[in-house]
Amino acid sequence: MFVVAGFGQKAAAAKVDASKGVRDAFDRLIDGIKQVDAGKVMASYEKSDRLLIFNNNGTATIGWETVKTNVENTYAKVSNVTMDITGLRVEMMGKTNAYVSCKWRQSQEFDGKLEDSSGRMTLIYKLVGKDWKITHRHTSPDKPDTTRPVFPSERQN
Repeated sequence: MFVVAGFGQKAAAAKVDASKGVRDAFDRLIDGIKQVDAGKVMASYEKSDRLLIFNNNGTATIGWETVKTNVENTYAKVSNVTMDITGLRVEMMGKTNAYVSCKWRQSQEFDGKLEDSSGRMTLIYKLVGKDWKITHRHTSPDKPDTTRPVFPSERQN
């Protein structure tokens, strides 16, 4: 009988958990936010005109260059960031796509004034080459503006 040592180990190593790569990419994004490092944050996103961000305030930002400009301008006035992530969920949608959802709480100083906010976030990731990149981000606040219209069926009593 002929046995090749380590054959099973190589086969197991070849089967890599793709969700770990997505989680690592997400962790790099959060580290960049905490470090107020626009370069690290922008490296998390796909460099595309189709990048789409649904912002916490109900607006949308389209395109990597626009997002980069906004992040750089904002980060010039931001310091002392803390961010807590809970309920993190990574779901694979095939071999090259995934989504991450979580709850977040962030505090920071913006232009010398303390800010605090929390909400939910969904990120859509796509495998670009060997790197997982965000193609879409959607954030919503825990405490939405009560003056904005909401469907009656979505109201909580």
